[in-house]
Amino acid sequence: MCGICGEVRFDGSAASVPAVVKMADAMAPRGPDGQGILARDGFAFGHRRLTIIDLSVRSSQPMTDPELGLSIVFNGCIYNYPELRAELEGKGYRFFSSGDTEVILKAYHAWGIDCVKRFHGMFAFVIHERETQRVVMGRDRFGIKPFYYANGPKRVRFASSLQALLAAGEVDTSIDPVALNHYMSFHAVVPPPRTILSGIRKLPPATVRVMEPNGEFKDNVYWRVSYERTAEDLKVSGEEWRDRVMAALKLAVDRRMVADVPVGVLLSGGVDSSVIVALLAQAGQKDLKTFSIGFEDAHGEVGNEFEFSDIIAKRFDTDHHRIYVPSSEMIENLPLAVGAMPEPMVSYDNIGFFLLSREVAKQIKVVQSGQGADEIFGGYHWYPPMASANDPLAAYSKAFFDRDYRRMTEEVASPYLADHDAALDYVREQFAIPGADDPVDKALRIDSTVMLVDDPVKRVDAMTMAWGLEARVPFLDHELCELAAKIPAEHKLKDGGKGVLKDVARQLVPNEIIDRKKGYFPVPALKYISGPVKEMVEDVLGASAAKTRGLFNPAYLDKLLADPPAHITPLRGSELWQVALLEMWLQSHRI
Repeated sequence: MCGICGEVRFDGSAASVPAVVKMADAMAPRGPDGQGILARDGFAFGHRRLTIIDLSVRSSQPMTDPELGLSIVFNGCIYNYPELRAELEGKGYRFFSSGDTEVILKAYHAWGIDCVKRFHGMFAFVIHERETQRVVMGRDRFGIKPFYYANGPKRVRFASSLQALLAAGEVDTSIDPVALNHYMSFHAVVPPPRTILSGIRKLPPATVRVMEPNGEFKDNVYWRVSYERTAEDLKVSGEEWRDRVMAALKLAVDRRMVADVPVGVLLSGGVDSSVIVALLAQAGQKDLKTFSIGFEDAHGEVGNEFEFSDIIAKRFDTDHHRIYVPSSEMIENLPLAVGAMPEPMVSYDNIGFFLLSREVAKQIKVVQSGQGADEIFGGYHWYPPMASANDPLAAYSKAFFDRDYRRMTEEVASPYLADHDAALDYVREQFAIPGADDPVDKALRIDSTVMLVDDPVKRVDAMTMAWGLEARVPFLDHELCELAAKIPAEHKLKDGGKGVLKDVARQLVPNEIIDRKKGYFPVPALKYISGPVKEMVEDVLGASAAKTRGLFNPAYLDKLLADPPAHITPLRGSELWQVALLEMWLQSHRI
């Protein structure tokens, strides 16, 4: 796990090393164990290293293979790199390191851009070919590892974080109205290639971009999940699906133990993280470090789920750590968490993951986490209504969207208002793509390949890497996801959702974990904005930068500030927090 950055020129001139150094410096928390810069032939690469695999300097980056004429910067982990290395050695390749970075270089030389189809893992990389001056950029199937870029005159810059590109300068920081439409409607999810800033884009997941020396490029989408089912799939029993998921999940969890340092688990006490702990214990892991976080209660809402995480920790005899955060500490650290966001993200989970990661990173470098299970196995409340929906688009937008376009015209100031309902049009286009005919499958596909990428997954990467902590997500093993897509919706929707996964869980963990009410990172103080949190929000929205920018109509802000709890979105989010968070993010990055 690391941070990568670089500049590639298309006019024959030298790349800007000072700009790359600024980008690398901005990503120091992502890679506190080392830094490297490589510059030649119109390109410059930068890297920040977090040592997880091959702790020696042999795996330092940027890495160059002089024999092959290839240079690389890489962020992530290829879990099956030992098997790939053995296959490549059988082809005659010689290795000078024992890590996964060099395996990517050899794999690319052996199989070209199709090498990514062989990778099990999370990754973002850039490879430079010495002979052709071609540049190849790749991102993993679920976008677990971030990849931002900014085009300029005869050059492109890229980085693992948007903040790094800002640090290098020369970026158009105007607000993208279409992205703002997504932010305000699609629950802050801004699909690639857009970001909230007009001048910064992101490489879509499951994409390899081949860029020629003149800057022309071609994108190759190398993976798509299909929800099409054969007649044989439809005959499979619930028990057989359970057993297949159990086997695939065991393999996914086992793959993510590949490391030269200990691996722990972020344990919320929900089904997903509890199953991961149970499988690791079943596999023989001893003294497994587990971590849970809780906040102060507020407005009658409990701010922790310790009773459930304690049950799992006791059952499997883990080395468990409870982290309790008083509201004063949460408020004090909120600006830091916002500053760590590569894009504005409204979920209350952000501050939870930020503070949890701070404490976890003091003891360990790698954790497994349960993100993705709801999107893969049907755990959200809007999936059951989709099963009987005559109009899938209307049913989905009613449940998921924070507001419709008509309301947006009343709330967003006209200079920032998109000229069409971009979010609704986007979802309509996604629903029309072949390969998911059932309404539930349409929702699962967009949630797992779009919403998940630019909300839960992005959140976990940003907040953990703010403290140099690597998070691995076994529920996003692509083979497990391909299996889950074949399972008919009724098996997922039973038992209140995630039925087939709960069937797996009943063989592993106590029933009180499975039958509990679905939980989230509870941060009541951010849902029911009052007291010091409201004062912070008022300061942000009343700042001269906010007033000069004028993103929102003053009458709308006045209404929110007058009664914050009265304005809660369908997904139980605060409208006031949504608008304040965006402005807070812009101010924190001096935009």
